[in-house]
Amino acid sequence: MTATLTRVDVAPVASPKRRRHAPGWLAVVPLLAFVALAFGIPALAMLNGAFTVKDPATGATSYTTANLTASLKGAYFTALLGSVKLSAVSAVISTVFGLLVAQAVVTSRFRALREAVLTASGVLANFGGVPLAFAFVATLGNSGVLTRYFGLADKGWNLYSFSGLVIVYLYFLIPLMVLTITPALDGLRVQWREAARNNGATSVQYWRHIALPVLAPSLLGGFVLLFGSAFAAYATAAAMVGSSVPLVTLQIADAISGNVLVGQENVALALSLDMVLVAGLVMAVYLPLQRRSARWLDN
Repeated sequence: MTATLTRVDVAPVASPKRRRHAPGWLAVVPLLAFVALAFGIPALAMLNGAFTVKDPATGATSYTTANLTASLKGAYFTALLGSVKLSAVSAVISTVFGLLVAQAVVTSRFRALREAVLTASGVLANFGGVPLAFAFVATLGNSGVLTRYFGLADKGWNLYSFSGLVIVYLYFLIPLMVLTITPALDGLRVQWREAARNNGATSVQYWRHIALPVLAPSLLGGFVLLFGSAFAAYATAAAMVGSSVPLVTLQIADAISGNVLVGQENVALALSLDMVLVAGLVMAVYLPLQRRSARWLDN
């Protein structure tokens, strides 16, 4: 029996068309649109208003630096310096205590303690405004529970002062620092400590010559974040101290609402521009050090 082979012509399969991949930058368009809408337009409006003066008689507007000049004089300049001082003091104290708490959490053997502290820090870092002010007034105010129990008023304690406001700010700044510095502490290699110990270094020498230089950019970054949070805070200070402590955010609110002088809205925008410039100067110091820290922790 002879097998007969029949040739079957198979039609060539059409090769699938190559899909054209959209450029990667298209994925960023929604983010860019949101940034332009939420930040770009208000920033341009603030910049325009800071350099605009309106004639009350004719209603004509002109561009000048009079608003910026006024924002750097008298009570406005005092308030700007007060906000910088308050933010710097609160941020420095919170950076130190936040580092100590975070180090205790990282080196703890109890996982439940770490999770509890980080969870509580996440809650406390977002607890501010009027509720925070009321909590401290009820606790450490002139008629607060602890004030009366320990007789703090007789010892010169005053919550409605610069030092009292610093203590209130520490309530949410220290937890924020714990959340910020904990990942950097986790990035410290165990081998670095062991190598330092094998070479006869003490714990103080390890922190002075190895850990702190590596953590310095991260600590500075945390300080910048804390400084910005305290610098921009308004509701807590407004509800607790009012105008007894000069702060730039309170001056902006007074200028916009016309509580002191009418027609100072553009001066308020100039004060806002001053705040942006201060934050920009602080960021300019932080960014170069942040890159250096990233190289150390990634290697």
